[in-house]
Amino acid sequence: MKIDRTDDYELVARLNKYVHDLHANLYPDYFKPYNFQEVKAFFQGIIHRDEFTFLKLEDEGKPLGYAWIELRNLPENAFKKAYKSVYVHQISIVDSQRRKGYATTLMDRITDFAKENGINRIELDYWFDNEIARHFYKKNEFVKYREFVYKEM
Repeated sequence: MKIDRTDDYELVARLNKYVHDLHANLYPDYFKPYNFQEVKAFFQGIIHRDEFTFLKLEDEGKPLGYAWIELRNLPENAFKKAYKSVYVHQISIVDSQRRKGYATTLMDRITDFAKENGINRIELDYWFDNEIARHFYKKNEFVKYREFVYKEM
């Protein structure tokens, strides 16, 4: 198994299908159906931004997943103290390769990345009905400290 940084936006767009389809199935009112060309153009536009890092996971030479992370350096303001974090935007693993430890391996690499950058906080959010994510992050000792709610009008 190998994890490396990648700037291959086409590969990331292809691997995004698995997490995108999960979200679209859970929340069709929010998520459009997966469209490779649109997703590819999106990732092409952001993949070289300094604050983002994309980690590609391969096993036996086959790309099986990725993580999209962001280094955040939030300044102090009138309400909050300054702090740094690594924010996990997405982790996506090929459907047929789930529950084999690949996401945990990516999360371990994200933890190492945070430590290498002198950061002691990893943050993320997930959609409430995404039971897979909820159990995964709980297993990886993430603690809920804020909730996002809405009211339909």
